[in-house]
Amino acid sequence: MNRCYRISLLSAALSAALPLYASNLETAAERSPTELAAVRVQAEQPHAGNTQSNSFGAGDWKNTPASITVLDRELLDSRHVRTLSELAYNDASLGDAYAPVGYYQNIAIRGFALDTATGYRFNGLSMAGEQRLALENVQQVEILKGEAGLAAGVIAPGGVINYVGKRPAEVRTVTLGTDSEGSRYAAVDVGHWVTPRIGLRFNAAWDDSNSYVDNADGRRNFYALATDWLIGERGKLEVDANYQTSAQRSASGYQLLGATALPRNVDRKKMLGHQAWQAPVGIDSTNLTALHTFDFNEAWQSRVSASYSRSVIDDNVAFAYGCYYAAECADGSVPGNYFAPNGDYDIYDYRSPDDTRRNRQLRAELRGQFSTGNVAHQLTVGADYFDRTVDKRRNVNEYVGTANIHDRDVPQFAPSPLQPGPSVRRLDSTQKSLFVLDRVSFADDWQLLAGGRFVRLDERAFDKRGNLERSSRLSRFLPQTALIWSANDDLNLYASYAQGISLGQEAPFWTTNEGTFLPAVRSRQVEVGAKYTPSDALTLSAALFRINQPFQYAKPDDSDYGYTFVQEGQQTHTGLELSAQGHLTERLQLTASATALRARARNSGTPAYEGHPLINVPSSRASLHADYALPFAEGLGITGGWRYASSNVATADGRVRAPSYSVVDAGLRFQHRLHDHAVNWNLSVDNVFNRFYWRDTGSSSGDYYLFPGAPRQARLSVTIAL
Repeated sequence: MNRCYRISLLSAALSAALPLYASNLETAAERSPTELAAVRVQAEQPHAGNTQSNSFGAGDWKNTPASITVLDRELLDSRHVRTLSELAYNDASLGDAYAPVGYYQNIAIRGFALDTATGYRFNGLSMAGEQRLALENVQQVEILKGEAGLAAGVIAPGGVINYVGKRPAEVRTVTLGTDSEGSRYAAVDVGHWVTPRIGLRFNAAWDDSNSYVDNADGRRNFYALATDWLIGERGKLEVDANYQTSAQRSASGYQLLGATALPRNVDRKKMLGHQAWQAPVGIDSTNLTALHTFDFNEAWQSRVSASYSRSVIDDNVAFAYGCYYAAECADGSVPGNYFAPNGDYDIYDYRSPDDTRRNRQLRAELRGQFSTGNVAHQLTVGADYFDRTVDKRRNVNEYVGTANIHDRDVPQFAPSPLQPGPSVRRLDSTQKSLFVLDRVSFADDWQLLAGGRFVRLDERAFDKRGNLERSSRLSRFLPQTALIWSANDDLNLYASYAQGISLGQEAPFWTTNEGTFLPAVRSRQVEVGAKYTPSDALTLSAALFRINQPFQYAKPDDSDYGYTFVQEGQQTHTGLELSAQGHLTERLQLTASATALRARARNSGTPAYEGHPLINVPSSRASLHADYALPFAEGLGITGGWRYASSNVATADGRVRAPSYSVVDAGLRFQHRLHDHAVNWNLSVDNVFNRFYWRDTGSSSGDYYLFPGAPRQARLSVTIAL
């Protein structure tokens, strides 16, 4: 069902493209400088516009009382960002949260893994996070931290990732790329205003990637279309549609040896458990968004938006997991859901085709401005409807053999003869909500934001045979408020408070209450911060925050299983974030951030799980990316980056930690003109010193996995304006 077509060799693609831009076409020559100028303006004003998805209403970066990072198109291109894990390199508040090579990935913000149902947005509307999120049709990525209930109703605390789509413009470019593994990449970006009122923009990409993990090569096709229609003098309709198909074998993560030790002498290029019969993981995704705005007058505007997101996953993997069948674990002295002390691990034939997730959302808003005496108001009121369904077939998950992490060649075993069952509805979830927010400006220098969302959640969950397993309903009011003081024209100080609600987690299969969903949990967030703009080209910010929610974990007990999944005690994340973004000088551009985070559990009833960092939440992170335009060579620049994370806890009792790491990146960029056409070259080298590190100790279905960071990788791309 997933068809991916190989693209031609890079050399052949270059040969095909050269005649296109070598011809002297007057119209293309006129468009090219216009597009470059727009890129320059955006780079110098990284936060000039409003963010499209935040719970504090219409407001620019400085007047939004929350920590926000915007990664623009220029940065994404120069760093060759094409996966969610690579996106996380660029902000110290982000980290991997179970992000395998060859599978859809997830990340955490402020130590909380995003909910794949509601944590990812396109143009402010939800999309299914269980897909390989493409970036070719994205103008910028907004990382909104501390978003809570007013933003999305039922949502995990920590934040939201919002992808802002490219809008129609006069642009025609082709991008060709390769890397040190021999991958081949091609993309086109074509935009045109067909009439003064109708504009189109088409993006497409073909990616034939050679992974650094053996036997994990993959292919991806992506197509996107954006349209703008100016309706009369007051109305506007924006529609975006994209489709992607991909196929790639998924690489299993490592696990602790005997639940007490990190694997040693790991070859990060080896695919654990690889079997010749292992099929690629196929992921097809479709995303549609539409936004209609109508200006009644200069003060009042209506906004009606809708979205549809669908992801179909054909999950196939020879999965490396645990040691239940290994000789060293036979006596029960070693937990079966970890690798054996000698490195033995079990291999499972796992197949789950047609795993389908659908998100549908409809939102109506009224935004307006008015005054009551000397007090100015910016009011937003609206209603939101969100529906999510999950359809799955009864999977195959059968043990086929045992191997060792140090095997030169993985032993080959016969696949399971079992076949997946029929597709059934597993989840039907509906959110209906009303929200209101008033931004009140008074005394010239003060703003008060107050509002909230009333949300009603109706859910039905079904077992693998389609039998009703759970039916639940909850209604909550989630308040949010903030105070902003403009100390001067360049500095704003703020304090905010928000409440959120997220669904309870599912108990792992190795606990007494296997498969049980715990009740929804309420989170509370407080944040104080400062935003400083010393110039139009540079922004500086600092934020101090605290987030609380009930602690959900597998509690050791005297049951036959040895654990029961419970909500007990509190999980508290307290942190400090610092960031700088923009131009320090005319030639030096900087994107930098640092985070100090203290994540602890208390009153959990299990003393061994308290008093130390929580799993996969390093206490400090830093990220730096700099771009310097060389004064002696027009169009030539050097780039450099540095990523750091402190030690990362890998067990609930804190006894085992993945060591800290520091990774250096570097690159070159060169812009010139050829036959009056703009040409941009980008060379990047990640992990210059080929440092081995564990980038992720994230969890999936209650089990914890270790993923090594990528080795040294060089990537080269050229973008040609036609």
